[in-house]
Amino acid sequence: MARIGIYGATGYTGFELIKLLVRRPEIEIAFATARSAVGKRLSDIFPTLIDLPLVGVEQADLHNVDLIFTCLPHNTPDLIPLVQAAMDAGVKVIDFSDTFRLEDLDTYARWRTKDHPAPELQSVAVYGLPELHRERIRKAHLVANTGCYPLTAILPLRPLAQAGLLTDSPVIVDSKSGVSGAGRSLSLKTHFGEAHETFSAYTIGRTHRHLPEMEQETGLHIIFSPHLLPVYRGILSTIYVNTKPAVSEDDVRGAYAVYANEPFVTLLPQGRLPELRHVVGSMNIAIGVHRVEEGHYILVACVDNLIKGASGQAVQSMNLMLGMEETAGLR
Repeated sequence: MARIGIYGATGYTGFELIKLLVRRPEIEIAFATARSAVGKRLSDIFPTLIDLPLVGVEQADLHNVDLIFTCLPHNTPDLIPLVQAAMDAGVKVIDFSDTFRLEDLDTYARWRTKDHPAPELQSVAVYGLPELHRERIRKAHLVANTGCYPLTAILPLRPLAQAGLLTDSPVIVDSKSGVSGAGRSLSLKTHFGEAHETFSAYTIGRTHRHLPEMEQETGLHIIFSPHLLPVYRGILSTIYVNTKPAVSEDDVRGAYAVYANEPFVTLLPQGRLPELRHVVGSMNIAIGVHRVEEGHYILVACVDNLIKGASGQAVQSMNLMLGMEETAGLR
């Protein structure tokens, strides 16, 4: 039996996480916090058979759990003290924010326009992408869960970059996300009247806060254009790459052999491209490869941003950190 604590249980990712964990007989949710719903039960917020009391942060007993998930927004003021307290108590942490994702402190300072608030914690954090960092995650005490947008860029691009197939020209990542990617907090752009029956781009080019983690994990220079889709969940990324002379389609597709034994990565056959409906509700990331002409390829990747792009991926890391079967509760 593993005892788990969840901070931010009533957000989209927190609730998705609970749904994944409650069906696991070997997992016990010791506490679930919700700042705006202290004293209520989860069934008061989401009418569901899952009935957990919701407590304040100060009521959560860190000495009675093996691992915590911090499903809190970026820049939450009490995140660092909370993570530090957990680490001091010997509790493992999986953090959903982007606070610990950037390994280089200078890169963090440049992109966040401030120094990292806890460099000593950053120095021990592991980027939470099991397909790339499985063995490090097994031994980690602090894991920075990868972002949903970056996931759809890193997994398709990393094999090509590692195989040395790409030119030095910038890679263009054109992504579309459902509104749940922005979280449950109120925001004008995700109101029904603002998002329904329209399609919009935002923070395009080289301004989005998740761009540096894409570059960190691929080693590539990336131009990133995110868009808001009028759907609830799912991300589709269309990626434009240039390959070196004499690189064939067999070479490009062959690079994905590194994922041959990965349980949640699917390379589609030639001539097929993924759609949101292929992955929504699952842990799968589906990748398609299209040859435009010699030296030019388009990659398409689809993922459920709340499962493989967030809560499911965190459970995948949790399984590794607690010595459980990596795919437990996720198939």
